[in-house]
Amino acid sequence: MMVYNYKHGFSGFAAKLTESQARKVSVHEIKRVLCFVMPEIPGVVRVIPNSIFSPQTTRSWDFLGLSVDSPNNLLYSSKLGEGVIIGIWPESKAFSDEGLGPVPSGWKGTCESGDQFNATIHCNRKIIGARWFIDGLLAEHGKGLNTSEKNPEFFSTRDADGHGTHTSSTAAGSFVKNVSYKGLGTGVARGGAPLARLAMYKVCWNVEGGLCAAADILKAFDEAIHDGVDVISVSIASGIPLLPEVDQHNVIATGSFHAVAKGITVVCAAGNEGPASHSVQNTAPWILTVAASSTDRAFPTLITLGNNRTIMGQATYTGKKIGFIGLVYPELDGIYTAGKNEDLLLNATLVAGKVAIVFPSAPLRINLTDVKAIGAAGIILARNPAYAFTHCIEDFPCIEVSTEVGTQILLYARSTRFPVVKVFPSRTFVSKLVSPKVAIFSSRGPNSIAPEILKPDIAAPGVNILAATSPLSQFSDNGFDVLSGTSMAAPHVSGVVALLKAAYPDWSPAAIKSALVTTAWKNGPSGSPISAQGSPLKLADPFDLGGGIVNPNEAADPGLIYDMNTNDYIHYLCAMGYNNYAISGLAGKPTMCPSKKPSMLDVNVPSITIPSLRTSTTLTRTVTNVGDPKSIYKAVIEPPFGIIVSVKPKVLVFDAATKMISYRVTVSTTHQVNTGFYFGSLIWTDGAHAVRIPLSVRTEKTYADY
Repeated sequence: MMVYNYKHGFSGFAAKLTESQARKVSVHEIKRVLCFVMPEIPGVVRVIPNSIFSPQTTRSWDFLGLSVDSPNNLLYSSKLGEGVIIGIWPESKAFSDEGLGPVPSGWKGTCESGDQFNATIHCNRKIIGARWFIDGLLAEHGKGLNTSEKNPEFFSTRDADGHGTHTSSTAAGSFVKNVSYKGLGTGVARGGAPLARLAMYKVCWNVEGGLCAAADILKAFDEAIHDGVDVISVSIASGIPLLPEVDQHNVIATGSFHAVAKGITVVCAAGNEGPASHSVQNTAPWILTVAASSTDRAFPTLITLGNNRTIMGQATYTGKKIGFIGLVYPELDGIYTAGKNEDLLLNATLVAGKVAIVFPSAPLRINLTDVKAIGAAGIILARNPAYAFTHCIEDFPCIEVSTEVGTQILLYARSTRFPVVKVFPSRTFVSKLVSPKVAIFSSRGPNSIAPEILKPDIAAPGVNILAATSPLSQFSDNGFDVLSGTSMAAPHVSGVVALLKAAYPDWSPAAIKSALVTTAWKNGPSGSPISAQGSPLKLADPFDLGGGIVNPNEAADPGLIYDMNTNDYIHYLCAMGYNNYAISGLAGKPTMCPSKKPSMLDVNVPSITIPSLRTSTTLTRTVTNVGDPKSIYKAVIEPPFGIIVSVKPKVLVFDAATKMISYRVTVSTTHQVNTGFYFGSLIWTDGAHAVRIPLSVRTEKTYADY
């Protein structure tokens, strides 16, 4: 049974076959539901089993320097992203088309009607495209999607759980005044490119925690390429890759390859599996992979103990101040347990009328409705506060503190017979002294597939982001909610990409990626280095945040860029060891690798990562001048500890005739033993620009070296 026909970005089809039928076209053991990808030559060259994926700002844009109060930034120089085209709740004010002109003439897409989504009514000059894809999921799971009143779903582009609405409005939402979450974070909500248009391609469905089928994702990429989008924002991750990125299981890499080949920038979430190393997802070099950071805004909530010591936590508690009330540590009384579903269970008798302090592990779920129902007056969660916020409900306080602060509260509780605590409402605090950090949940490098390719590429705000959501969402406040995740970070970068695309329509996806990576922030607003949350807190390195936190205004004037095209990506595949037949299947055309296998170290990405340095190695990079035609750049090297780095030539001279220059980097080690990764930078500067790429080097010697 045919499911989809892919014909725009690549040639192929998805079909539901029996195992015997499948074996006739593939030597692999595969599922009944398949995606077939074929180039424009006879024969099937790739067979991809259908697989299931999962989905992964009133202040954040000002934090990134795109304030509406300043005319001297990328927001205005790009005309707020006007003309650029990037599951939605269409009635949200974030998708108003007020002030927008006609739909761009090159748009070839359409709006499809469906369950509670009328294309004539709900599409406008802002939402110019709306498609939904579910046939691949239905072929895998049948017609029953097990929706319920608590987990509704619509067979249309209408967004049930709010994830798509939140990410879309973050990237390109219109201006909405006086937005807050229960009075917190009050301000003007908007996307990064508020005049950009939105085209929605719904592939994830609100069942079993969120399901997205590979066949549907490929079809969405195929249609988006045909429709004429400029940026594709993908807040979906496939799980930590165990096989090469272009392996048959990764359709995001396949679909994005064809999109990038057509000049479309693809921005993907890095995943929420941090802080473990090798956990970053979406690792192909043609993808712009985004980690999550906090911003300079916090929601402090004061707690006063019975000994008159006041400490600070964070919460979204907007109820009344609670005077001194009993404080209890349930585990002290032997009543703190984890149920089969790792839910928090408390003894109703002992916590009734008191504030309980607990030390939940990361996977433990906190059902505040149940905690409130058994009579508790509040709860203090002692854990790393960078985990996604536990929303407070109504007048029930749920304050989050670090494990260290929680221990201090516990010591007080054990020091007195009748411990008490006073809780104050949360407030909004914005200051450059609130230094941004890489979130603990944000997936980290090194790249588990190709360790020579740095991932993630960059970081962006992804902690406590206020944006539009579905009003059906449990914690929706007038259609807005505070959410955390790399899903929230990716659309921040997508919004910036839209601005850059509007300002520089001829820049390639690699040029845009390079501009973002080489100009990213290495320090916070106060000038202090950016930290990465984990155990323990440490200074962030390239495996945490890539080049740094996205810096939109500097990215608009990068000076030099590290550009790439489809041939460069094919050389990457050749360096990965794929044969001509396999690469032809991905590229969609007959392709031949060079007779000599290329070096992965020579892939022209804006970073240098050497995972196994024995003695010395030399690699090449090429830069393109996009600044003053007559420019002279000098190399500045910040070598990793114990590593010697030299560059030839040390000076790059550009003029009207010389726009591209290649240089060689020789890296050697002074270490006599195996080490972990050490980090540094290579900077090209002309006095006005500092084109920085991260250096990551690990010494690995064998017995033969001694």
